[in-house]
Amino acid sequence: MLNIQFDLIEDKIEFFEAANLKSLEKKVNEKVEQNKAILLSVHSVSHSVNFDEKGRVLFTAVVHFKVKKI
Repeated sequence: MLNIQFDLIEDKIEFFEAANLKSLEKKVNEKVEQNKAILLSVHSVSHSVNFDEKGRVLFTAVVHFKVKKI
């Protein structure tokens, strides 16, 4: 007999990076929509501007998703 068990993801942290803010925003928004399907919503966001090893600007974001309380 096959026994399948699913565990609910209660929170998840994802990291994003892009060469410009518009691309970063697009990546984050796409992931927000995907995570809505598994009942996760944005709990917090932090972002920064860094430089890569070649001196190019690199925009980063960390998004903490948590389960939606129903």
